[in-house]
Amino acid sequence: MFIGREKELKQLTAELSGWKRKTAVLVYGKRRVGKSTLIKEAAKGFDGVVINHMCVSSTFEGNLELIYRSVSEALSLPNMRFESLFAMMDYLKSLDRKILLIIDEYPYLKQTRKKNEVDLYMQTMIDRLPENVKLILCGSYITIMKELLTEGNPLFGRFSLIQHIHDFDYYEASLFYPELPVKDKIAFFAVFGGCPYVLENLNTDASLQENIQNLLLPETGLIRSHIENIMLKEIQKNFDARILEAIGNGKKKYTEIREQIGSTETGLLDKQLKILLDMETVQKTEPINRRNDKKKQFYEIMDNLMRFYFSFIFGKAGTIARIGEEQFYNRNIASSLTQFISRRLEGIALQYFHRMSVLGKIPDIEDFGSYWYDDPATKTNGEFDCVLKRIGEQYDFYECKYYDRPMTLEECRQEQAQLKTIQGIQVSGIGFVCSGGFAFTDPNGFILLDGEQLYL
Repeated sequence: MFIGREKELKQLTAELSGWKRKTAVLVYGKRRVGKSTLIKEAAKGFDGVVINHMCVSSTFEGNLELIYRSVSEALSLPNMRFESLFAMMDYLKSLDRKILLIIDEYPYLKQTRKKNEVDLYMQTMIDRLPENVKLILCGSYITIMKELLTEGNPLFGRFSLIQHIHDFDYYEASLFYPELPVKDKIAFFAVFGGCPYVLENLNTDASLQENIQNLLLPETGLIRSHIENIMLKEIQKNFDARILEAIGNGKKKYTEIREQIGSTETGLLDKQLKILLDMETVQKTEPINRRNDKKKQFYEIMDNLMRFYFSFIFGKAGTIARIGEEQFYNRNIASSLTQFISRRLEGIALQYFHRMSVLGKIPDIEDFGSYWYDDPATKTNGEFDCVLKRIGEQYDFYECKYYDRPMTLEECRQEQAQLKTIQGIQVSGIGFVCSGGFAFTDPNGFILLDGEQLYL
């Protein structure tokens, strides 16, 4: 069953159904994020022949041979050979049929020749694309696919549609487990994130603990294997994994990361962090009231599942093997799990505000994220993690509580009192996000958002 991607599916379907202009589509995103599934779903309505080819780690000639074989099979013909891709396209042009040619995992083909050589070949092919043929290039190696969008690349400006496919957000992920209680929806997203492949393999009839013990902790666990053999495969040769371990365990500042891994080569750490940023493994964040302040820039792991892995599992394979999954969970995860999920609830709240902003339901919002403060009166500083910036330099501050019970009015007032003690903050509103709801009905001037509202 196809879930989510409504906007992307609508765009791609429209591109494949129109014939007034040349169609060359680029679809990219990390592995197992659902690119091929999206293309397959859009192709169901294509009125013609669909040629779906997956490139492999081989030579240029070997890949061409396999492309020709895919063309022959799609047309139900004996294996045909062509002098070149151009000759193949000339043959497709001669057919009185509409053709959709999908070249998946394009980076494998691109890397068979020198820099930009295959891209130049593909540029010529797109420029000469027959009127009855539509082309989709798809790929998982993000840094390589992004090269196609740079101005110096031969394929720059050649695509009629570009789709960058991301993990699902908390709401889209919940569509894979719609029957779970809100508290469990939050917990499953906090630990397992929004990768469709991961979501499809969760056992939502089992508890969060059972899913962690069965899928993440065993050496051969399905999701642990996915992390170690798929998610880390592209970058494992180019970075020190301890960087992710440091970030996963709360070392957000550049200096903290450098100290944690004992790096004395600043240039090397800079290079590795850039690779991780380009690959969308980590992201650089900054407070919304300190944009472009380099002293207040922080690093975070983007994917919840990767963050959980480096927080609890990385480097502990031997311990897990010795004491078993259940004992490891009880000793190393159970006591910290609620706190881990609570921190992810702040990210869920920000995703909620983003969704509401896109839908036009918070029309005066300018930004959202964290807020950094310096309080000269108490000579302290700190950070609020969930803040909305409204027009006119006004800020709504939210506290997020991962509770299995309603939050009381007294608790809200205590949080309000703490905020009021900080000098120099412009507060337009104080809000609370509580998974367990609230024990009072009159908002008392607060902005209240319970767990159920997150999933409406």
